Formats: sequence, C-alpha cells, structure tokens
Amino acid sequence: MSLALGLTSPTPAATYEASTVAPPKPAREFRGAWVASVSNIDWPSQPGLSTAQQKAELIAMLNRAVWLNLNAIILQVRPACDALYSSQLEPWSEYLTGTMGKPPSPYYDPLEFAVTEAHQRGLELHAWFNPFRARQSGAKSPVSDKHISRTQPQLVRQYGKFLWLDPGEREVQEHSLRVVMDVVKRYDIDGVHFDDYFYPEHTPSALGSDFPDDTSWRRFGVNGKLSREEWRRENVNTFIQRVYQSIKATKPWVKFGVSPFGIWRPKNPPQIRGKDAYAELYADSRKWLANGWLDYFAPQLYWAIQQTEQSYPVLLKWWSDQNSQKRHLWPGIDATKVGGKWNADEIVNQIRLTRRQPGASGQIVWDMKSLMENRGRLASTLQNDLFVQPALVPASPWLDKQRFGKPKLYIINHGSTGAATLTWEAATTNKVWLWVVQERKTGQWNTEVFPAIKTSYLLSQFMTEAIAVTAVDRCGNLSPTAVMERKTKRFD
Repeated sequence: MSLALGLTSPTPAATYEASTVAPPKPAREFRGAWVASVSNIDWPSQPGLSTAQQKAELIAMLNRAVWLNLNAIILQVRPACDALYSSQLEPWSEYLTGTMGKPPSPYYDPLEFAVTEAHQRGLELHAWFNPFRARQSGAKSPVSDKHISRTQPQLVRQYGKFLWLDPGEREVQEHSLRVVMDVVKRYDIDGVHFDDYFYPEHTPSALGSDFPDDTSWRRFGVNGKLSREEWRRENVNTFIQRVYQSIKATKPWVKFGVSPFGIWRPKNPPQIRGKDAYAELYADSRKWLANGWLDYFAPQLYWAIQQTEQSYPVLLKWWSDQNSQKRHLWPGIDATKVGGKWNADEIVNQIRLTRRQPGASGQIVWDMKSLMENRGRLASTLQNDLFVQPALVPASPWLDKQRFGKPKLYIINHGSTGAATLTWEAATTNKVWLWVVQERKTGQWNTEVFPAIKTSYLLSQFMTEAIAVTAVDRCGNLSPTAVMERKTKRFD
C-alpha cells in the first residue's frame, strides 16, 4: 500500500510524515571533461572501429564520469568541417570510419547515442565545434565531394599544412552558424562549445606569411574604418554574438561556452607573459565575456600554480575581475601533464584554488583520456578526495528563473522486513531534468543525483531517519524540497 505525503501506513512498520527538517543544500560545481575526436585523441580511440566498439568506448567514458561524480561531457562533434553526427551540411568525419563521408556501419548516429546515454546517467552533453578549421594537417582520408573545400572552395584558405574557412567571408559565417543551429534544433544537447581556434596561429610551415584573406579584405573590409587587424577581430566578435543570440532565440536553456587561450594579452595582469591571442588569433575574448555573449567562459589555464609568468591563480583572478556580467567561469585545467611534468597534487591544488576564487564555480579537465588512464592516480584522488559527493551544475538565472512546485512523495512499506520504497512525481508541468535525493542516517545526510527517468528509491526503515527530494530543471533552478521524516522508533 502506498501513502501520500502526510498519511500513515496501516502496516506495522515505520511511519514517515511530512517534515520541515532542512537537508543541506546540494553542492554546486561544474565538473566537466573534454572528449576530443580530432586525430582520435580521446574518442574513438582509432578510426575504423566497429559500431559496437565505438559505443563501448563512449559508454566506458560516461561511466567513468559518473564514477568520478562529474556532471558534464564536452564532446567534439565537428573537428574540421566534418561531422560525428548525421548531417546534410557536412560529411561524416574520417575519425569515425577512417574515410571522410562514410557513415558508421551498422549505422548509428554517434551524437544522438551520446546524448541519450549521457542523459540516462544524469550528465550534461555539450557539443563542441571548431567554427573555422576546415582540414587538419594530419588528416589521411581523401576529401569527400561533400566537404566545403570541394563544394565552396572560394571560402577556404590554405595556410601552412591546414585548410581554414575565412572568417571574413560572410558566407563562411552563415555556413558555420547553420551547422551549429542544425545541431541545436535536432539534438537534445545541453550546450554548444567552442575552443580557442578562430583565425589560425602561425605554424612552422607558414612563418613569415600572413593569413591569406586578401579577397575578403578587399570585398568587405578595405573601405571601412577598421584596420585589417581590427576587422579580423570584429569578424570573430560578430560571429560569437550571432551564435549566442541564435541559440537563445531557439532553445534558451542550451548553454553557449567558449574556451579561449588562457592569456588575453601579455601584461594582463602585469606579470603575465606569453602568446597574444588578441593580436595573433584575433580573439578578443575579454569582450565576449564583458558583453555577456556566452553563458560560460573556460579560459585554458594550462600552467602551474607557481609558474610566475603564466600563474594559474593569478590568471584565474584576473579573468574573474573581467566578468562584469557574472557569467559562469569554469577554467580549463591540463591533466595531460600529470604523470609527466606534474604529479596529481598540481591539479588537486588548482581545483582547491578555483573553489576559493570568488566568481569561479567549476572547471573542465583536459582531457578524458587522462582520467580514463588514471594518470598519476589523478582520477582516484579526485574520486576519493575532491569529488566524493555529486554536485549540480551551477544555475544560470539569466536564462530562466521559473520555479517548480514541491515534488509529491509516496512511501510503499514492505511490512516488517525493514525495507520501504520511496516514489515521487513532479508537482507541476515543468520539465524535470534531475532529481536530488538526500537521505539522513545516524544524523548524517548523503546526497545523490538521479536523471529525470528515475522516480523511486529503496529505503531501510530501520536506518533512514529522513528522506528529501528536490527537482532540478535544465537551467539549474531548484524546486522547494519535499521531506519525509520517520516518526516511530526503530525496531529492536
């Protein structure tokens, strides 16, 4: 027999009643990891794996993320004007089958599979795009007839050993925006993600030469008021702003994040030295953050704490000071150095520093392979020390402030066996993304986070003193918490 909140059970078992006891607030921290497909860095581990092998590898990564109490995976789906998903705009990526344009066999849609499997585990899945890279230097497959270098060669530039789309061409911006929005519209992703590649950095094979955008500069920039460098930056600025606005007009809950090079400009702050992404990549990332053209900002702070000219905490504080719109600040940290240049303590201490930095609320680990291989026992250390309890992704109140009603709780007692089942349901029509279930035993609360499809939880009537359920939506908003507390003494 089940009883709704506040009713008593006729069975000779513990009675649970509505309670005003307050469980601790669930932790909030973005815990993400990048999964790179380019050059088969993370997934798939090599081209040409069978569908079953590809699925098994990805499931293993998602399961490792759950074990680590991560809450987001950032999966690269467009490495270089190709697709790790079914697309009418660009060809299948060679990193799947070994041949550009060839779909997986037996057929499946990797992005659809990844979204479904991630969501079943309560993980966010962010789709990672390279907006302007068109061909990797190490690519081996023949170029597909459907690749943009074949269908619209006038938009593509050779620079060193790479092919790039020219951001100065208006049709390039339209094409890349169409690609992004096609995924936003057709897949239930939680975020769109860009990394640090916009205009290409100077490569050894192209030293001394400038990016070959004379054609677009003459057509669209030369008669304007901007210098060529300013025009390039404005091309990127315009694209970033348009992507953000387009996503919000279509699915406001889908987050947009960018992970730029960690140094905006040398001497900002004064002790910092290094590559000038503003001048070399034409990426004015500070402007994007200041204008709120993104929902989260993940500067790649791949340097050690004590590395004075690129100090992790110094750069993190500087970026926090630039964040006038109070967007999420989730720095990228470099776990690939663990087991080599660094031991695990460097990453552990960076996470601790991030937690102490006002304005920062999480981090993204580069890369998933490091965590899969447990390099330097980093994954074990995180699981046993820093990520013991699950955490919710920080809320994005600028996207949606709508509140849920309090969930409805029911108890199914199993006689005198000492067991009972808690079930619950949403009180309103708001779409639930996650459930936070908190159980108190011997005075201590334990928190678990479950996907929306789970609506039951097994209790021990002899041990469970109180049980609480809270609903979470896609923007991280919480419902009021429904609590039931045991009102009878435990059995002897």
